[in-house]
Amino acid sequence: MSLSTLLTCLGIGILAGVIAALCGVGGGVVMVPAFVSLLALPQKTAVATSLAIIIPTALMATVQNARNGFVDWKVALVTAVSASLFAYFGADWMKTLGNAALTRIFGTVLLVFGLRMLWLGKA
Repeated sequence: MSLSTLLTCLGIGILAGVIAALCGVGGGVVMVPAFVSLLALPQKTAVATSLAIIIPTALMATVQNARNGFVDWKVALVTAVSASLFAYFGADWMKTLGNAALTRIFGTVLLVFGLRMLWLGKA
């Protein structure tokens, strides 16, 4: 890995970690577009790499948020079970989709939820 790539990865990680901790987005909102545009990763690789990074990112933020009493463990448990199960199938489904289709899906999801948050002032 070149020094330039290393520094880019560190910068993406710093920004994604802060955004993940403040907004609860897992960092993928920052990492996926940054991996595609700054590191020229294909969309599928960017998504898969982002998911691998979310594990330690979410763990660290969860520890701090639990210490601060912010985690609703009942909601977290039920949602984690269903999200984990369907993420398994979604990861397999990703094989059948092209990078362009995945990029459009990702952009649409960000746009819809972003506009909703801006319009209503809440998620």
